[in-house]
Amino acid sequence: MTTPQSSTQRPKSHRRSKLRLQAAVAAAAVAAGTGVFLSLPGTASAVSGSATGFATRNGGTTGGEDGETVRATTGTEIHKALCDRASEDTPIVIEVEGTIHHGNTSKVSGGSCNTAAGVIELKQVSNVTIVGVGKGAVFDQLGIHIREADNIIIQNVTVRNVKKSGSPTSNGGDAISMEKSVRNVWVDHSTLEASGGESEGFDGLFDMKDDTRYVTLSYSVLRNSGRGGLVGSSETELSNGFITYHHNLYENIDSRAPLLRGGTAHMYNNHYRSLNSSGINSRAGAKAKVDNNYFEDSKDVLGTFYTDTTGYWQVSGNVFDNVTWSEADGDNRPAGPDPKSNTTVTIPYSFKLDRADCVPDVVGRTAGADKGLKVSDGNCTSQAPAPAPSTSAAGPAPAPSPSPTTAPEPTRPGGTNLSIGAGSDGSSRADGTSYGHVRDGDPSTFWSPAGPTGSVSVKWPSATSVSALTIREASGSEGAIGSWRVLNGDSGAVLAAGSGAGVVTFPQTSLRKVTFEITGSNGTPEIAEFETYAG
Repeated sequence: MTTPQSSTQRPKSHRRSKLRLQAAVAAAAVAAGTGVFLSLPGTASAVSGSATGFATRNGGTTGGEDGETVRATTGTEIHKALCDRASEDTPIVIEVEGTIHHGNTSKVSGGSCNTAAGVIELKQVSNVTIVGVGKGAVFDQLGIHIREADNIIIQNVTVRNVKKSGSPTSNGGDAISMEKSVRNVWVDHSTLEASGGESEGFDGLFDMKDDTRYVTLSYSVLRNSGRGGLVGSSETELSNGFITYHHNLYENIDSRAPLLRGGTAHMYNNHYRSLNSSGINSRAGAKAKVDNNYFEDSKDVLGTFYTDTTGYWQVSGNVFDNVTWSEADGDNRPAGPDPKSNTTVTIPYSFKLDRADCVPDVVGRTAGADKGLKVSDGNCTSQAPAPAPSTSAAGPAPAPSPSPTTAPEPTRPGGTNLSIGAGSDGSSRADGTSYGHVRDGDPSTFWSPAGPTGSVSVKWPSATSVSALTIREASGSEGAIGSWRVLNGDSGAVLAAGSGAGVVTFPQTSLRKVTFEITGSNGTPEIAEFETYAG
């Protein structure tokens, strides 16, 4: 799923290292249900909350924190604020009030921006916050395009009726889209809506493609669209992932809620209502962790649809209220009518779950723009934004001790670890590492490839039955493993594909060699243990 950061990726601000500690402290507060958010609409306060989910990884998502605050009432003024900065990564908070449309959105030129008319263009920029204030911010028939950018926050805005055909057109028909080496985006308390499907000229509400990672969509409403959103533009475009969706309302959506092609996604405490054709579509080796969601009056809310390239899911605590399921066929494999997990997904951040039965009420009172930016307190009730923590000379106020639900270490399958005492080899190894370290039972030793990708194998002198394996990353390297394949080392056949470390299962296979091939990474992969099991 992940590949080395592209050389076209714009440099992060020198402020990012200082902000990471602040983001980590605030993220702990959010996990405890005491997150900090904007003051109520009607004020001119900028974002004071913190990202959640996968947007907290890879150094965190802080947007324009500590930067200049600028007010904008037109799209041209938004572009001008970007262009007036000292550099493309100088932090900035852009407070938006009013209706942004084609008539007031022009291209602005400058050394710190790369804008275009008829779209809000966040291209080749970093450390930017766009937040709706006052009487609200509406992007009417005008999309927000994030490209070759990192550390972006969008909060408390409405984006509606963006078209790819007809008139006027904007952003390929997507309300918010991200593409080409995008990192760390948090979209929160926003409303994304259309007025029909592709035949009416609309496309997706929330799309990610071409190497987009570490994104969170929270407390938002997506409605009245043929397509909710996608991760990956084709079955072979698998460079995206690490996406969190929580406390969102998907309503009157035909499909793609979302569509996942490769990568890892975490969906928790969302309310899905009137998904008309399909919902979470996990395919092309994608792995979805689906926790405590409420699915209502919908069809085929989870599975692999419209393709023969399967995906995977881990389900727990969900409610299926008046959900219908189709019969499985070659290109459609619904997870229901009794959804069961077919993989294990490791989540590297803390989160606190509401019970699924109260999700419709909590999401109904918190999700969307201009609703007070309330958040769940993790106890089936919502709360108003808390005051911002102190940032006096004495330093930030300490965060309350969280009591989150933290993803455990991958659960070892039953039976004996067949890797102990076996042999091993691989494609390459970094200095100081060894293929044998993945089968020595010692988590303090590890193998690492000589580059960002590579493979390591466990092998036996005679055929051995294997149906599960556990990949454990070395301490400090969590999240570095991106996309991978498990291969039958005897025949070269692909047994499984996915992203991230954890437990992998596949039909029991008799072989003498099994290979874990890392095809994409974020940083330097380090595998401490490559455990194998008969089942």
